[in-house]
Amino acid sequence: MNATPPSEARRVGEAALDWVSAHRDRFALGDDALAADGQVNRTWKPLGELAQVCATVSLQIPPSDPLHPCVSDLLDFAWEQTGRGDLFLRVQALEPFATYPLEVYAAFASAGFRHPGYEASAALVARTRSWRLTEQYPTRRLGVMEAERRGGIPPHGQVPQALSRTWLGGLPEPWTFERAAGYALTHVVFHLTDWGRAVQGVPPDLATYLLHWLPPWLDTCLDARMWDLSCELLAVAVSLPRLPEPAVLQDAWHRVAAAQHTSGAIPEEGVMQDAAHEAGLETAPDPYDFTDCYHSTLMAAYAAALTTARPADTDEDGGRRKAAHGPAPTAGHTHERQSGQGVPG
Repeated sequence: MNATPPSEARRVGEAALDWVSAHRDRFALGDDALAADGQVNRTWKPLGELAQVCATVSLQIPPSDPLHPCVSDLLDFAWEQTGRGDLFLRVQALEPFATYPLEVYAAFASAGFRHPGYEASAALVARTRSWRLTEQYPTRRLGVMEAERRGGIPPHGQVPQALSRTWLGGLPEPWTFERAAGYALTHVVFHLTDWGRAVQGVPPDLATYLLHWLPPWLDTCLDARMWDLSCELLAVAVSLPRLPEPAVLQDAWHRVAAAQHTSGAIPEEGVMQDAAHEAGLETAPDPYDFTDCYHSTLMAAYAAALTTARPADTDEDGGRRKAAHGPAPTAGHTHERQSGQGVPG
């Protein structure tokens, strides 16, 4: 373990983005994106996650970085898939009160891609009682409020009140942590910190709680080979005002690097690189199905960008200076089109 976390994270992030770039056509929207029985998790969700990660990474690395053209190309590709924003209007016409179109749009808006017509239409819908009264999980509601703000719409609630209803906001007993709670807490932090760009967005009590308990949770997920959630927790770790102990990050990145296939892909959970080699998959271009690795690979690139950027952007108190960019989008984790819920995350 001679590599420092930033350098090892950088290598993981580069390989992950190489894989994403090589498989970008798998993120393309098909005809089922507008179908009445289409599944958001297989259409808009991957595209929204691609846009969200690339929007964040593009602001974490300087234009001179060799990775910047790759990330910019991916963002342009994703925006073209939406008809440069026109498809958001069509989706809204089909599902006026679904929140996922705004959540995906917010990812693009955070990177400077705007569609005034959609924003005006979404603002009109957001003024209805039905929009304000849509029943959502607390973490999801917090995300929708952030998406409203990114889309130029007055949020329909207050962050402190929404935060207090989330699992993390209640400072729960740490031994109650499990998979669903893990994904919920990571997204709460993503929303509060503008996807890692504003570390002071985490209230002091939550920051102290996470600084204490996130390392054992991360270790547990790594032991369980839950790579997707581990990468999200790594992103949270470097989004706090104070970083965990260096050894925590160093060990975590070493283990994530070991789980990464030579193609750059990282499975959501399970088989590590050594096992893949034993199974004869080491040289296979696609050792995992796209749906089993795209999200974890994106999350690795996201966490790596935050980790790499952090050392060069800290103040004397250990906190990262807030970027001069507006907040990025938000999301839920896994919801289907029929519920009118869910996308990036």
